[in-house]
Amino acid sequence: MIDTPHKTADQAETLRALNAREPFIAQEAEQENVTQVYSITSGKGGVGKTAVVANIAVCLARLGKNVLILDADLGLANIDVVFGIAPAFNLNHFFAGERELQEILFDGPEGIKILPAGSGIQNFTRLDAAQKMKLLDGLDSMHNDFDFVLIDTEAGISENVTYFTTAAQEILVVTTPDPTAITDAYALMKLLSTQYHEKHFNLVVNQIQSEDEALDVFKKLTMVSNRYLDISIDYLGSIPSDKQMTDAIRKQKVIVEMYPSSRISMAFNELAARLCSEHPPSVPKGNIQFFWKKLLNFGSRR
Repeated sequence: MIDTPHKTADQAETLRALNAREPFIAQEAEQENVTQVYSITSGKGGVGKTAVVANIAVCLARLGKNVLILDADLGLANIDVVFGIAPAFNLNHFFAGERELQEILFDGPEGIKILPAGSGIQNFTRLDAAQKMKLLDGLDSMHNDFDFVLIDTEAGISENVTYFTTAAQEILVVTTPDPTAITDAYALMKLLSTQYHEKHFNLVVNQIQSEDEALDVFKKLTMVSNRYLDISIDYLGSIPSDKQMTDAIRKQKVIVEMYPSSRISMAFNELAARLCSEHPPSVPKGNIQFFWKKLLNFGSRR
């Protein structure tokens, strides 16, 4: 097809407009806060992962961050129990088409937003492709601005765990010094590396007696990973073992609210500050990502 002079002029005008718009797009991108999406996961249960999520979220909110917690343990939800709340609706209602995401979103302490999962229902413990896309679209269409999205996955290596973990921009693995927990944490990273091509992991060691104990866990995981896997592990910090945590969980309160001056609360504050100091990636990892528009700095803030 031969371009007419009129059509060529239109094309030139369009190019000039795009070129003129580029500096403004770049400026908007610099001004826009990129949502940091963390999948917080573990190789086995019982390592305190959900308590870590809840307390980090409160600390981030106190630092002025807008935080969303997505409870991705779709069969055995726990985040509502930790906060001592009983939501009327949860993600099961969303996947069943009975409610929109905005309708099940509710407020936690310090202005945290929570998307709760259901408990004791097996229907959505293995999401199909349509359900995964429905959630992706639902999150992207929400009109909230979040600085951090914390995805509390179930423990282990189920399909839901790998989906939520690969859809997040960053992976934070929680383990304890227990040998089985370390072994399972490595197994999780190995699966995500070999099967899903994940190359970078963040590590938090929970329930430690000393910082040396936490560093020893990091050293062990790093040593075996360097030998057998093509991954990098960043050590973000540790959380001390504390009987006050058990007390807080029993009372369905987060420990940073019950015992704000305790050693363990200070550790959560330091971890939250470290997350805030991290530089968010400018582009997705290469697969489908939650909040992909924000991660790419496209569009204006909602």
